[in-house]
Amino acid sequence: MRRSQRTEALYALLFLAPFLIHLGVFFVFAFVRTLGFSFTDKTLIGQSYQIVGFANFAQLFQDPRFLAALTHSISFMLVVTILQTFLALSMAAILNQRLRGITFFRTVYYIPSVLSSAAVTVIAIWFFQKTGFLNTFVGWVGSVAPVLLTFLAIFLLAQALQVGWERMRGLPVAPTDPALATISLAVGLALTWVLVALGVVGPREPEPPEFTWLTNSDRFLGVPIPLWSIIMLNTFTTIPTLMLIFLAGLQDIPKSIYEAAAIDGASPLQQFFSVTVPMLRPVTFLVITLSLIGTLQMFDQVALMGDAAPLDSIIVLAYYVYNNVFSGEGRVGLASAAAIILAALTFAIVLLQRAVGISEKAH
Repeated sequence: MRRSQRTEALYALLFLAPFLIHLGVFFVFAFVRTLGFSFTDKTLIGQSYQIVGFANFAQLFQDPRFLAALTHSISFMLVVTILQTFLALSMAAILNQRLRGITFFRTVYYIPSVLSSAAVTVIAIWFFQKTGFLNTFVGWVGSVAPVLLTFLAIFLLAQALQVGWERMRGLPVAPTDPALATISLAVGLALTWVLVALGVVGPREPEPPEFTWLTNSDRFLGVPIPLWSIIMLNTFTTIPTLMLIFLAGLQDIPKSIYEAAAIDGASPLQQFFSVTVPMLRPVTFLVITLSLIGTLQMFDQVALMGDAAPLDSIIVLAYYVYNNVFSGEGRVGLASAAAIILAALTFAIVLLQRAVGISEKAH
C-alpha cells in the first residue's frame, strides 16, 4: 500500500472512530453480554449466578405475559407498518403537488414528528379517556347525525339532478364537476337550514360516553382495545418522517416519464400505479424496513402510558424486557433471553421482508 493510500485509510478510520466506538460499546459488547446472561440465572440483587442453559428460553414460552407481549408486538408491527406505509405514501403524493402554499402544509404535517413523545403520550391519555376528546367528538357527531345525513342526501340528489340534466343536453359533465358541486353545496346548506328551522329534522340529545379505550378488556381483530389506542398514537407520530422519505423519492422521479405516460393517454390514477409505485420500490423497501424495526422495538409509549391502561393489554416485548429487569428481584437472565428473542425476531422479519417482499430495485 502506498503512503498516500495509508494516509487516506488513516483519515477514514479517524472519521469513523466515534461511530465504531459507539457501535462496539453499545451494540456489539451489549449484545454479547446479553447473550451470555440469557444462559444464566443472574438477578440484579444476586452477586453470583449459575449457567442454566436454555432454561430461560423454555420458561419464557410458559409465561402467559411473555406470550401476550409476543402476540402484541407482532400484531402492532403488522397493523402499524401497513397503516404507516399507506398513509405516508398518500400524504407524500398529495404534498408533491404544485400548489400555492404547499411549503406551509409540508411544515404543518411534519410537526407531529418533532413533538416530545412524553408530551404527545400525555395528550393521548386525555384524548382516549372516557370523557376525553375522542368520545366527546363521537358523541357530538352522533347527536347531529340526522342533520348531517339530511345535508348529504340533499347534496347528492342535487348533484345527480344537475349532472343528469347537463348530460341530457349533450354536455360531457363528470359526476364530480366542481362548478356543479358548488351549486349542490349551496342548495344542500339552504334546504337543510330550512328543514331544521321548521323542526322537520334536528339534532338529538348527546348520549353520555360509555366506551372506554384505555381500560376496555375487549378485543378488535384480535388486538386489545387499549393497544389500538397506542397503535393510533404511534401511527400519528411516525407518519410525517416516513412521508418525508416518500416525498424525497417522489421528487427524484423524472417528470419526463409522467409526460410520456400522459401522451400515451394514461390517467393520473394509472400514472400513480404504473409509474410512481414501481419507481418508489427502493424507497418503499426502506420505509417498510424502518417501520418493521421501529414497531418491533416500540417501548416509550407503552412505558409512558403508565397506569392509564392495564399492563397485560398493552405490554410488548421491549417493555417485557424492561419490566423483568427493573421490577421485583430483577430477573436479568430471563429478560436477556427475551431480548435475544426480540433481536432474532427483528432480524428474521427484516430478512423475510427482503426475500419475499418489495425489492430494493426500481422497476
